[in-house]
Amino acid sequence: MQPPPPPLIRVRDLAAAFDGRTIFEHVSFDVARGEVCVILGASGCGKSTLLKHMFGLLEPTAGEVLIQGQSLTHATPSQRSELMRHFGVMYQSGALFGSMTLLENVRLPLEELSTLPDDAIHAIARSKLKLVALEGYEGYMPAEISGGMKKRAAIARAMALDPEILFLDEPSAGLDPITSAELDDTILELARATGVTFVIVSHELASIYKIADHVVMLDRRTRTLCAEGSPADLRDHSTDPWIQSFFRREALHQTTEVPQ
Repeated sequence: MQPPPPPLIRVRDLAAAFDGRTIFEHVSFDVARGEVCVILGASGCGKSTLLKHMFGLLEPTAGEVLIQGQSLTHATPSQRSELMRHFGVMYQSGALFGSMTLLENVRLPLEELSTLPDDAIHAIARSKLKLVALEGYEGYMPAEISGGMKKRAAIARAMALDPEILFLDEPSAGLDPITSAELDDTILELARATGVTFVIVSHELASIYKIADHVVMLDRRTRTLCAEGSPADLRDHSTDPWIQSFFRREALHQTTEVPQ
């Protein structure tokens, strides 16, 4: 029997602090290649902060993040630049350029970071929009499409350079339940079709149950991880009342801190 492949991402004893205030510390977990990993927890626990540390936007106060066994945290500028080419990032707002069409938005990373000819860039950008069901909308401006379509266009742009890892910050934020469910379907289809590893910040339970292979849960009370595993397993088998209340959307009367 062959041993399992090494994790694609390792987070080791990570800590973050701002202005002397600890956000989290001693955070360690692995993300396997090809899985959908969701970072969750109550409001203010540091979910988005952890995500930004994982793709190198923020520097930790302690610990490190390793990608394919290489330290992103301690990499030289050239090593970090090379490692970050494996990432695609979608911020909570989508962050599309309002003065560019959807096609121009998706073309931008290819124009900036590749040496491909224009016709290849054009073809790749169109194919990425098609992957997220936006074929026919290439010439639309962000202001002319719905919120859910903007999120899908942002995912298409994040996929432009064929990353191995996609980091998504609250992709369902601001979407109605139907549009949010459609976006979940898109994420699942992309994960299955491309083998891309997803790391997603979310607090939407319906979405978490639907898309997550693996969740890591931050606790703002202890400022570290309080749980890790599949969402159904944590819901059904955790003995921690706070974790049970989070996954069952029940008020926790034993404490004044109620999950958001």
